[in-house]
Amino acid sequence: MEYRTDLAVEYTEESTHRREEQGEYAITRLTHAGRRYVTVETPPFSDAADAEELAELLAGELRKLLPEEGPVLVAGLGNRFVTPDALGPRMADRVLATRHIGGELARVSGLDGLRPVAVLAPGVLGSTGVESGEVVAALTAALHPAAVIAVDALAARSLSRLGCTVQLTDAGISPGEGVGNRRPALSWESLGAPVIALGVPTVVDAAALAAGLMGGDPPSEAVAPRGAAMIVTPREIDLLVDRAARVLAMAVNRALNPDLSQEDFARLVS
Repeated sequence: MEYRTDLAVEYTEESTHRREEQGEYAITRLTHAGRRYVTVETPPFSDAADAEELAELLAGELRKLLPEEGPVLVAGLGNRFVTPDALGPRMADRVLATRHIGGELARVSGLDGLRPVAVLAPGVLGSTGVESGEVVAALTAALHPAAVIAVDALAARSLSRLGCTVQLTDAGISPGEGVGNRRPALSWESLGAPVIALGVPTVVDAAALAAGLMGGDPPSEAVAPRGAAMIVTPREIDLLVDRAARVLAMAVNRALNPDLSQEDFARLVS
């Protein structure tokens, strides 16, 4: 049986992985179907980790995937009212939008020379009646960004990866795919711009969890009572998502405008 996962390290051969250690972090790099994937293993976000150190590491990896210049559209995908799916919107709340800062305003505020950044949290179809991909596509057509950064919660196959893994890729993203609710993809093909996706796994399919614990495929009725597929998430999910959103926002901010310090971003976004 194939179990859902959004993590490339879980559906590719380990022999294709290039792994390196950087202090308490482990970084795995691989190329699959011509696309680059970077997986960073960290201490659990729910613990008191060094947020700034991790953000700087992720910012460095993100810069390698982004065009060196040009405006960027940042999209925080997901449903802010469902905690395991709220990573993207909570991240978007902390990213500094700079596209509107220019001319005299930029000069007097000391913010001239910033890379133009637009930010949105498009919501979900059930709340807005509009696919998030349609919203992002419309803005991409209007703004012509050099790249789109899409941040979303992911699904993992292994319970051990929840809340302690970050994936970055230039392959784009299919929102909801990891939980069996695949929405239209955000990719170069659908948007006409490079799409860099970041995510943290916050859920695991109950069937995959049971298979790992039992050492084999579980009976379908045991993991999908009444035919309803079950999803498992950690008890401390609210803390995990909040801290992960803060770290990813710091990473995106630093990757796009490295001349500003973390203190500058904290002051400007608040």
